[in-house]
Amino acid sequence: MEISIVEERENAVLKRKEVRFKVEFEGATPSRKDVKEKLCHQLKAKPELVIVDELGQRYGLNEASGYAKIYSDADALKVELKHNIRRDKGEKAEKKEKAKKETPKTA
Repeated sequence: MEISIVEERENAVLKRKEVRFKVEFEGATPSRKDVKEKLCHQLKAKPELVIVDELGQRYGLNEASGYAKIYSDADALKVELKHNIRRDKGEKAEKKEKAKKETPKTA
């Protein structure tokens, strides 16, 4: 798996670096976790401060494109949406079971 950086920009307001990248691979599409590990190694970033926001593949091609955010510290990471953090860690979304109230039928 090879990752090439397409675009990199600094977002000083949110204290993060935003990166667009391209992943070339053989076989199955790599998981977010695998891409994140390789991206962290390549950018010399701490894994707990990196969020892989997008990762998509076009049908029939052995390449995917993505978007990642690299935060400067844990405080800056607090602006990130909770579901993005859970998804990035590989956690499944908790299903909320709604209690259905049975209404009596009138005749």
